[in-house]
Amino acid sequence: MLHPSCPACGESGGVSRRDFVKTAAVGLSAATLASGGSVFGEEAAPQPEQLVKKLYESLTDEQRPKVCFGWEHEDDRGLLRTHVSNNWSITDRQKLNVGGNFYTKDQQEIIEAIFFGLYNPEWHDRIRKQLMDDAGGYGRQQTIAIFGQPGGERFEFVMTGRHLTIRCDGNSSEHVAFGGPIFYGHASKGSPNAFNELPDHPGNVFWHQAVKANNLLAMLDGKQRKQAILPTSPSEDEVAFQGPNGQFPGVPIAELSADQKEHAQAVLQTLIEPYRVSDKDEVMACLKAQGGLDRCSLSFYESDDLGKDGVYDTWRLEGPSFVWHFRGDPHVHVWVNVADDPAVKLNAQG
Repeated sequence: MLHPSCPACGESGGVSRRDFVKTAAVGLSAATLASGGSVFGEEAAPQPEQLVKKLYESLTDEQRPKVCFGWEHEDDRGLLRTHVSNNWSITDRQKLNVGGNFYTKDQQEIIEAIFFGLYNPEWHDRIRKQLMDDAGGYGRQQTIAIFGQPGGERFEFVMTGRHLTIRCDGNSSEHVAFGGPIFYGHASKGSPNAFNELPDHPGNVFWHQAVKANNLLAMLDGKQRKQAILPTSPSEDEVAFQGPNGQFPGVPIAELSADQKEHAQAVLQTLIEPYRVSDKDEVMACLKAQGGLDRCSLSFYESDDLGKDGVYDTWRLEGPSFVWHFRGDPHVHVWVNVADDPAVKLNAQG
């Protein structure tokens, strides 16, 4: 059975530089970073933050005004640095895409190393698959911007595209994980229509996250299931923080049994698995500051059950300053907003 399209999306020899890019930013100690080696040196792979500084310094006087902005820069989308959407370009997609001729080859490879350095190396192939399925591959539709001054007190690198918003801020954005709200998604190949999905989302690189959450739902007793399963999901981009006095839908994690709580922790680990260690640690620190997973609730939505198979495609894990909204109908959209302070404002647009 086909489902409606998603209106929100609109849709060798030796070690080469490109081989290096694929493994760049796996991780270095602070001492290694301080050694001042070349960006593409053989000794070690730099961290994304160091590469953002190298990229910034390499930009010409003609390039810089088009992709570099002040920390508080606003346009018709509001504070541009904190904006997030499911399919957007932070700068001109036609003229400034990262695979086009606006950047030099060296700059392109630095950008690619920054981008993949933000992910767990074990996820690189899956991220490439998502980009191929949804955007024709890495570099085709992605754009970047840099805010503030890399190497200074505050800076942030942002990459955007279809089913993509990812950030690198060197922890200079106060209170937030990932440098601010992020977005990921996948309209996987493998269903009869590449834009729509079958109930089990064949070939989707993120669907296992929903399977993990639904496995927790299966562990709940009748009363808990009644709390957890709600009729209709909120709008997918409603991921602003409610704070400690908020009304969080679903079953409270605090009320789960010990084995159920253990599985809830496993769900959380599955959600943060794609990212680099420092960002995963930051998520956990933010969550702990607001009382941990026990302050969150988990909800599933009857309105989003593709194929009516009892596996809920849309679900939400939410606490005072933690929102992870997974929408799986007609394909996967995931909105993430995590901070240690619920006063942080969100600039989201579906």
